[in-house]
Amino acid sequence: MPAWVKAFDIALKDLKSAFRSASAWVFMFGLPLMIAGLFYLMLGSSASTGGFSLPVTKLAVVNLDRAAPRLRASARAVPGGVRADTLSELVVAILESDDLHELVRVVRVDDADAARQAVDDEQAAAALIIPPGFSRRFAEPYEQSELELYQDPTLSIGPAVVESILNQFMDGLGGIKIAIRLTLDHASQLDPRRIDRLIAEFMEGSPANEKDLSGALLDVRRPRASSAPLEQASPLLTIVSSIMGGMMIFYAFYTGAAGGESILLEEEKQTLKRLFTTPTPQAVILTGKFLAVFLTVLIQVSVLLTTSWLVFGIRWGDLQAVALAAFGMVCAAASFGVFINSIRRSTRQGGVVFGGVLTITGLLGVIRIFAIGSPHAVGLGESVSLLVPQGWAVRALLEAMEHAPLEQTALTTLGLLGWSAVFLAVGVWRFRKRYR
Repeated sequence: MPAWVKAFDIALKDLKSAFRSASAWVFMFGLPLMIAGLFYLMLGSSASTGGFSLPVTKLAVVNLDRAAPRLRASARAVPGGVRADTLSELVVAILESDDLHELVRVVRVDDADAARQAVDDEQAAAALIIPPGFSRRFAEPYEQSELELYQDPTLSIGPAVVESILNQFMDGLGGIKIAIRLTLDHASQLDPRRIDRLIAEFMEGSPANEKDLSGALLDVRRPRASSAPLEQASPLLTIVSSIMGGMMIFYAFYTGAAGGESILLEEEKQTLKRLFTTPTPQAVILTGKFLAVFLTVLIQVSVLLTTSWLVFGIRWGDLQAVALAAFGMVCAAASFGVFINSIRRSTRQGGVVFGGVLTITGLLGVIRIFAIGSPHAVGLGESVSLLVPQGWAVRALLEAMEHAPLEQTALTTLGLLGWSAVFLAVGVWRFRKRYR
C-alpha cells in the first residue's frame, strides 16, 4: 500500500473519532454561530435587510468671515453647481454639495449665539461657526485657521459625521499650507504679498488639471461595482460579518490545538507506541495525524462560511479571495495546533494551552474587529494583531470582505503560509525528536 494511502487512512480514522464527540460539534460549529447569532438578534432584522441608513444631520452654519480674500474664478466650482468666492464660503459650499446631501442638511444662520441656541433647543444636531478672519489667517503662512463645531452632547453619529468631513477638508487645507510654508522657508526672497496668488495657483492645480477644488480636499467615495448584492452595504450586516469572521478564526485555532492533542492522548494510552511498532514508518504515521488536524479545521471553516452565508446572509466577498483567506487560515490554525502540542509534555497542560496561550493570542488577533468604531483604535489594533497568526487571518478575511485587490489578499495569505511553515517545521522536528 502506498505511503500516502496509509497516511490518509490514519487521518480518516482520527477524523471520524473527532466528529463522534458531541462537544466537538458544539465547540467547532455551535459556539461561533451562536455568538454571531446573538449579535444578529441584538442588532435587529435591519442587519439582513439593509434597511439601516444614517439620518440626515441638521447643521446650523454661521459664516463670520468678512472681507475674506477671494478665490480665483477657476477654483470656485463645487459639485452641485454651487460656487464659492472665498475660502469660508468654500467650506459651506462643500457641506451643501450634492455629494453630501444624504448626510448633512445645512441651515445658514447669521448669529453664532443663535446657532448655539438652536443646538441647545435640539433644533440642530451641531453648529459650525466660521470665525472672523478665517480666510485671512489661512492666507498667512505662519498663522493657524480654526473652525468651531458646537454639538449636542446627547448625539454621537450625526456630529461625528460632520466632524469627519470637516477634518478631512481641513487636512487638505493643511497640506496646501505646509507646501506654501516650505516654499517660503526655502525661498526667502519671495514677496509675502504674493501668498494669495500662490495659494490660488496651488489649489487651482490640485488635483492635476481639475477645476473642482473639492476633489483635492474632500474624498467622496461610492461603493465599487461588484457582484455582491446590495444587502452587504448595510453597516449592521458588516458588523455581524466581522464578528462571525472573528469567531470563526478564534475557534479554528482552538480546533487545531484540540486536533493535535490526539497525538498526546494516544501516547498516554500507549496506542501510539504500538502503532510505531507496525511496519508503517513513523513519518507516515505523523503525516496522517497532521493531515487529520488540517482536514478537521478545513471542514470547520467550510461549514461556518457556508452556514453563516445561508443563515445570516453574509456575503464574504469574491470567491477567489475568500478561498485564499480560508486556505491560509486553515493552514495556520492546523500548523499552530501541531506546534503548540509539540511543546506540551502531556494533556494535563491543556488548561494552560487553551485557557492561556490560545485565549490571549486569539483575543489579540481579533482586536481589530472590535475596534471598528474608532479609526485610531483600528490602526493600533491591526498593528498589535499582526504579532500573532490569528491577526493575519483576520486581515486576510477582512480584505476579502472589503473587496480589496486579489493581489493584496494573496500577499496576506502568503504571510499566513509563512507562519504555517515555521510552526509546522518546528512541530514536526519536535515530535520526531520526541518519538525517535
